[in-house]
Amino acid sequence: MMDYLATLVAGKNPLAARNIAREYLQARILASLQRTGAMQTLAFQGGTALRFLYAIPRYSEDLDFALERQQDQYDFRRYLGEIQSEFASERYQVSVKLNDKRVVHSAFVQFSGLLHELGQPAQRGEILSIKLEVDTRPPNAAGLATTVVRRFVTLQLQHHNPATLLAGKLHAVLQRAYPKGRDVYDLLWYLGDPNWPQPNIEMLNNALTQSNWQGAAVTERNWAGIVQARLAKLDWSKVAPDIRPFLERADEVELLTLHNLSRLLSTRGA
Repeated sequence: MMDYLATLVAGKNPLAARNIAREYLQARILASLQRTGAMQTLAFQGGTALRFLYAIPRYSEDLDFALERQQDQYDFRRYLGEIQSEFASERYQVSVKLNDKRVVHSAFVQFSGLLHELGQPAQRGEILSIKLEVDTRPPNAAGLATTVVRRFVTLQLQHHNPATLLAGKLHAVLQRAYPKGRDVYDLLWYLGDPNWPQPNIEMLNNALTQSNWQGAAVTERNWAGIVQARLAKLDWSKVAPDIRPFLERADEVELLTLHNLSRLLSTRGA
């Protein structure tokens, strides 16, 4: 399997090779989670879910999940052990760093020396990491769906439905303490699809309550205006540098303007 990965990155520039290698490893981790039964308890969410489920044209770093079902069957340490064993059996130099003492369980699956072994310009011991996060107390009212997708391997993924995915992104935009270009890009991508459903307002309000939201309750009528007001306060000089390394088409960074987002938001809400 490592030979297959080598063919995927052969001839690519270093940035593209890193993105492709990371995404391949993400797919393999998702496949391992599927085999262990983790996807019966977890719902895939976040930017990497958009990449795998809806082919958003940007790469992503982390695998984000919400613990939505059969909580008594959830076993993060077992899942990570299976992931590590599987990669080790294929000669990957793999290790796991785990923190499951907080509400959001997190782990780094680390591949030492992989980029160097793939012939990429990297230090021999350089580590390529995949971060996994599981929200063990997600806000109530998420909508769920299950989709079969093929990206390097065939996956059957339980995930947040489109309305809930958008609500999760709105929560990040409204509550993240710093500007993140990936949030802005994803929001532009969501809003650019006129058929994407309205956000899951109940789940969004539950998430805002959990994170000590100080503003007014969000409704179907006012959510777009609230988001627009938040975007107007961002430091837009930090947006492009954050997203540029992950874009499939570099020129799309020019689309990330307050004017474009405001125009799209004006078509939403009542």
